[in-house]
Parts: sequence; structure tokens; C-alpha cells
Amino acid sequence: MRPLPCPRSLSGWTMAVFGLLATALGAVGLASPDALLTVMGFAPIPHARRAEGDHTLVFLTASSMAAVNMGVYYLLAALADWKAFFRWTVLFRLLTCAVFTLAVVTGRAPAGFLGVGLWEGLGAVATGAALRYERNASPRAERRHTERLRAE
Repeated sequence: MRPLPCPRSLSGWTMAVFGLLATALGAVGLASPDALLTVMGFAPIPHARRAEGDHTLVFLTASSMAAVNMGVYYLLAALADWKAFFRWTVLFRLLTCAVFTLAVVTGRAPAGFLGVGLWEGLGAVATGAALRYERNASPRAERRHTERLRAE
């Protein structure tokens, strides 16, 4: 029996964790939209009380499906150890953090939604820090390996 594939780097693990959480929360949004609204700090409105033209569930379905897709992309990138993809996500996750935080600060979203922005921001910082650590550790490891070869 073959072992399950795992990320091969610290940065890959940060991406895998983020991808797994995004996939799981997206699946929750598809299966139980009201549960996801509650987790994000919104008060769900019973279907019977929704106003004509209220498309909240349509947008929640679309964003939940996008979260599932994004989560799968992150997991696949983590398994491939695709560092370029990891680097691209750091900037855009920080941008997402800023936009979501501004939504709370300006009153467009409830305070509970701040957690979504922080999740994005902390994930970006963790991935960025892991990438930096790997970049700095790699030349040292190469030098040690070269020195060992010369000593032999």
C-alpha cells in the first residue's frame, strides 16, 4: 500500500492547511448556508422571512463553491510543492485581509467577519515566513553539503 502524498516543505504545509480549511468551509457553505453565515458573524434569516429579490443564498453558494475550488487548488499546489504559486498567494491573501478588515471597519460587515480577514492575513504571513525561512536555509544547507564533499 502506497503512503498518502504529503507536502514536502514547511511552506507546502501552510498551503495544505489553508487549502483544507477553505475546502471544508466551502463544503459547509454548500451543505448548510445558515451554519456558515453564523460562523462568519452574520445572523441567518429564515427562508420564509427573506425579502423578494434577496439573493444572499445565491452569493453564498457561489462563494462557497469558489472556496471549495480554491481549497483544492491550494492542496494540489502543496502536493506539487509549487513555490511560485505559494509566493503569488501571499500578496493576494494580504490584499484580501485588508479588504475584509476594511469591510468591518466601514460597517459593511459585522465584527465577526473580522475573523475571516485575520484568517487570510495570518495564513499569508505564515506562508511568507515559511518561504523566507526555506530561502535562507537552503544556501546554508548547500554550503554544508559542499563542505562535507570537499572534506571527504
